[in-house]
Amino acid sequence: MKKTIIKINPEKCTGCGQCAETCHQGAIQMINGKAVLTDEHHCDGLGRCIGNCPSDAISFIEKEIEILMQEKPVVQKTACCVEHTAQDRPQFPIQLHLINPQNPQFKHADLLLAADCTAFVYPEFQCLKKGKRLVIACPKLDAEQEVYVEKLRQLVDEAEIASLTAAVMEVPCCTGLLRLVNIALEKTRRKIPLEKVVVGVK
Repeated sequence: MKKTIIKINPEKCTGCGQCAETCHQGAIQMINGKAVLTDEHHCDGLGRCIGNCPSDAISFIEKEIEILMQEKPVVQKTACCVEHTAQDRPQFPIQLHLINPQNPQFKHADLLLAADCTAFVYPEFQCLKKGKRLVIACPKLDAEQEVYVEKLRQLVDEAEIASLTAAVMEVPCCTGLLRLVNIALEKTRRKIPLEKVVVGVK
């Protein structure tokens, strides 16, 4: 996933530490008298640190960042990765029972099917969603789940979605959502890339 982050030029850095103090994400640390971006995943790319650099040692770059599960607590989170594009235009409804697979917004789209809990537990959910159309479902509490299989089939065969990402929690009930996805894909005439993202309970 491409993400805007900051880059620190060690030759220009004077070691004043102002950028590290300004970074709300704790992504910049002072090491051997120089500022170092030690955590690319939590760099929000908003550039507050740039305005506090007296030696012009900080710039923006775009870099491919691998999406990782959140392992350590973050003291303060801001709008990480929320960079709006045409693909991120507002979308409603998102519940799988309510969406219409014939809605033009799904045509040739990359689709994220997320278990309800993932958006509230995974801090980088907006990064995962970026550039994708979103539908949500709960494999434990939702009724009439056979409808889900048919809607997913329609999204693949009729809306011709480009790819499907299934995001679930690391709990037994969420395996039901992956089962529904597999059943639906067995019924489709088209074959599309499927990515499974499992969010740990910690």
